[in-house]
Amino acid sequence: MTASTASIELAQLAAEAADAKQAENLVALDVSGPLPLADVFLLASGRNERNVVAIAEEIQDRLGESGSKVLRREGMSEGRWILLDFGDLVVHVFHEEDRMYYSLERLWKDCPVVPLAVTAAEA
Repeated sequence: MTASTASIELAQLAAEAADAKQAENLVALDVSGPLPLADVFLLASGRNERNVVAIAEEIQDRLGESGSKVLRREGMSEGRWILLDFGDLVVHVFHEEDRMYYSLERLWKDCPVVPLAVTAAEA
């Protein structure tokens, strides 16, 4: 199974929002095969807690403007690892240190990468 076109488009919109707030190391993974609850994980890093929160807020605002409502949100008060659940898209915004520690890319290494058309994704 592969991620739906709508999920990929939502991930692209979220990546653009994250990029607008200087998110780093943007990676989208198609998790639709092993995970029946979501199609795409979008991973992003922020340099500090304030940046992590700003990235998450921008993603939530942009996707909200497009009609997508966040179903679940965790970690906003700490600003270290924020999870935004939009149903088929789950966004993980990490502080750089926490991203290295939890290494979700390693855990989901068998999942295909979804190409993103933002500058940060190519860096």
